[in-house]
Amino acid sequence: MNENVQTIGLPAKTGGWLHYLANPGRFLRTIRPILPWAGSASFILTVVGIVWGYQFAPADWEQGDAARIMYVHVPAAWVAMAGYAALALCSLFSIVWRHPLADIAAEEIGPVGAGFTFVCLVSGALWGKPMWGAYWVWDARLTSVLILFFLYLGHIALIRAFDNKAHGYRAAAILALAGAVNLPIIVYSVQWWNTLHQGNTISISGGAKIYVTMLYPLLICTLGFYLGFLTMVCARIAAAICERKTASLLLAAVERG
Repeated sequence: MNENVQTIGLPAKTGGWLHYLANPGRFLRTIRPILPWAGSASFILTVVGIVWGYQFAPADWEQGDAARIMYVHVPAAWVAMAGYAALALCSLFSIVWRHPLADIAAEEIGPVGAGFTFVCLVSGALWGKPMWGAYWVWDARLTSVLILFFLYLGHIALIRAFDNKAHGYRAAAILALAGAVNLPIIVYSVQWWNTLHQGNTISISGGAKIYVTMLYPLLICTLGFYLGFLTMVCARIAAAICERKTASLLLAAVERG
């Protein structure tokens, strides 16, 4: 992999690690040894958290065993929002600083983030049926998460909607930045509107409102989901870099005859 990949436009104040990872070859050498360990850790943590939550944690005093779906639903929701925040950040780096890997990272975040959002929506529907008597209601929290899912899909589609890939990246980046306004709406929807969806059980300022015997497996599942998200995204980025390198080598070989 060529070491002389340009990092023009990326200011020093954005941090040395961004300069370091701006080189695709260096990114590959850094991330490849980590991926197997991160994937294994993600699998182990997720399995431990789910088994703990579904078999050993107590049932909710009000919702009973139906609340156990939170060990999938809540981590998926958190990862879906964090993934879109990362998508918007990559779009910012692409538009403002022309970071060489920003567009690739954004392109690969999209499908993974959409997958986690889909899991969030499906698990929420399964949770909502016994609690509300319906799989879906046009609640503020549910609707804003559905919009998040459509934003992911829109980003994926825009990248592929132009013959010129650079135009697709630019249009998708603008959509991602504009759609970031939906994130605070998701977070504060239960406070701004009268909704069926319960309030935030865990918050930085207010702490946790569930027993520690339920909190611990939830946090373990969350860590497993986050590691899984990072592993999948980094693996996709590495594969995309290799595909581009292979395509450029084949094109060079064709041009040489």
